This record gives sequence, structure tokens and C-alpha cells, in this order.
Amino acid sequence: MRLEMCWPGRTAIATLLLLVFSLLEMTVANAADVNGMTYEQAKQRVPQRQIPKFWIGDVAGLPARFEKLTHGKVRTIAVSPGGRPVHLVAYGRAEKLERKANFNSAIGGREPAAYMNKAARKKPVILFIGPVHGAEVEGLTGLVNLIHIMESAEDLRGKNQSELRALGRQCRLLIVPDGNPDGIARFEPRSLCGMELNDLRFWGQGTWSDDTFCGWPQSKRQHPMVGDNTGFLGCYFNDDGINPMHDEFFDPMGPEAPAILKVAKEEGPDLAVSLHSHSNNPAILRPAYVTAEIQQDVRLLAQRCYELLADRGLPYGSVFKAATEGGRNPSSFNLTSAMYHISGTSSFTFECPHGLKEGCQVNFEQILDIQLSLYEAMIQHEIEKKKL
Repeated sequence: MRLEMCWPGRTAIATLLLLVFSLLEMTVANAADVNGMTYEQAKQRVPQRQIPKFWIGDVAGLPARFEKLTHGKVRTIAVSPGGRPVHLVAYGRAEKLERKANFNSAIGGREPAAYMNKAARKKPVILFIGPVHGAEVEGLTGLVNLIHIMESAEDLRGKNQSELRALGRQCRLLIVPDGNPDGIARFEPRSLCGMELNDLRFWGQGTWSDDTFCGWPQSKRQHPMVGDNTGFLGCYFNDDGINPMHDEFFDPMGPEAPAILKVAKEEGPDLAVSLHSHSNNPAILRPAYVTAEIQQDVRLLAQRCYELLADRGLPYGSVFKAATEGGRNPSSFNLTSAMYHISGTSSFTFECPHGLKEGCQVNFEQILDIQLSLYEAMIQHEIEKKKL
């Protein structure tokens, strides 16, 4: 009797062992997936969802959209390696100022006004740089909505934004919505909202030839991102593998960053932002390789922006601490830094949440509200400084 009872027990144990081995195999497979992904897997992971009409996640329709502008003036400032235009949309008249030197030389001569007497301008000038990392389309959506607001006093949701438009009309606004059109075109999901961190890794930084994630910061340790060891080219890069945020500014490798810097040099903006995205709360980052005064100015802007976000029930980050560069891994001299050194602008990087499942969970509507709140804070900041 006891023997008969043991045999069913052994069968159950055997079944349990098979189940355990199967689970172990699945765990090992999933662990491998954590470190990499094929293009086919990445495509399958894109959710079946309804992306709102106000959301702009591609560059294909931008030329036709900009042809219809009646108030803004649009021109192409560069053509990407993939043959795609980089646009500049401007609102407000450019005021002519005498210029005797470039910014670098004017600072060397201890007279910044020799480059441009910005205090003599009646209106502040603000420069908005859309995604130079193509998967970070939150900034593209925000800027195309800002353009629509300046045209019609409504965003693409049909929401009245007449107050923001009135503020914008007190400035000269320079909008580059598509800082890296090749990278944006390569970004097939059109939004990472509701997706996962591994999706960001794949579409953002790409993969090596063995389908493992390039990841951050490893993706910045090979530049240009070309060669036999590369797999899927992440949307950080243009079609030549150049990351415009980290171009060689003194000997440019790609057309996008030099075109953006030329706009900054010619216009001398008072304030400039490079729009990026990440998994965390909205954050204005500390600008590197700029003066203490510029850092303090951006700190004050960050406080204003976060207060506005808080008032609107939106998430926000913490205000950065001013610091000098140094240490074993000092901050990089990137596009944001270069904008200051060519024009004297208060330049900074803004990180907007993607709305991933991990980190700061926001929806499409909230992402647009975060973007528009940032722009409002920037415009108010410069208008008030002009009144001092």
C-alpha cells in the first residue's frame, strides 16, 4: 500500500522538476533578453495603441505643415545625411544690432557688447532646439504644438492657449523642431509612452552586432557609431552615425550641430534650450562649462518652471546645484555648452519624461502640458528680466 502511494508521488515530483527546469530555461532566456534585443523583437514590442492626433512623432509631414504657416517664417538651415531638412521657424522681427567681434573675442576684449548689445533689444530672443536624439520626440510634439499656438492661439488638441501666444508675441522665438531628422525618422514607435526601459535602450542607443544593447554611457564611447560591431543604429544618431549632441564642434562631423550653432551665433539668443527626454521626472539640468552667473540664471528658471508644474499638478524634479567642472569624469562639453560659447546665451538641457512603465508615469496629455509649461516659464523668465 505504501509502495503504491509512493509512485504517484514520484510522478508528481518528476512533473514538478520538469516545470522547474522549464521555468529556469525561461528565466535564462529572459535574462539574455534584458541585455539585448533584435529588431524583430523590438517591432513586436510596439503596443497596439491609439496615439493622439496632437502627438507628433515623425518628420515626414513637417514640410507640408510648415508650408501652411501664415505668421511664422520657415527656412531650411541644413540637410541631414539622409537628405532630410532641418527647419527653423521664427516668430517676431529680428532687431539689427551692431557687431564688431565674435563672442569669444568680445569676451577676450572684456566687452561682451562688442559681440552684440543684447540689452539694447526691445524683445528677448529665445531659441528652442527640438530632439537631436531621435527617440526623444516629446520635444518635437511640444514645439510643433507651440508653432500651432503661435499661428492660431490653440494647441493641436484644440485647447485655447491665447495667453501663451500673447507671451510669445513679446519675444522673438526661434524654433528648430527637428534637430536630428534622420534619428526621428528611424524611430518607428513614434512614442515610448507606456513602453519599457528596454524599448528605450533599443530605439534610443541601439545595439551592437550581437544584438546586445549599446546602452548608456557605452553608446557614447564609439563615435561615429559605424563599423562591423554595430547592429541597429539607435536614434541618437543621424544616418552617418553622428550624435549631434556630441559633434566635434571645432571640426564638425555632421551638418545638424553646426547649423544650430550658426543660428545661435547670428541671433545671439538670451535663452536657449536643448529638449531631451528620459525615464524620470521633468528636469532642467545644470549647464556645464558656463559661468556661475549663467548657472544661477538657469537655476532661477528651474525654480519658476517647477513651481508652474506643481501648480498644474504635474511632476517635477529638483533644482540643480551650481558647480564647477572637475573630477575623474567631468561633465561633457556638449551642444548646450557650445551654444553659450558661441553666443553668450543662457543655455540648458531639459529632460522630459517619456511616460515609461518604469520611472515617471505620465500620459500623452501630461507630456504636452509639461512641454508647454516649460516654454511658458522660459518666456516669462526672459520678459521679466527685460523689464528690470
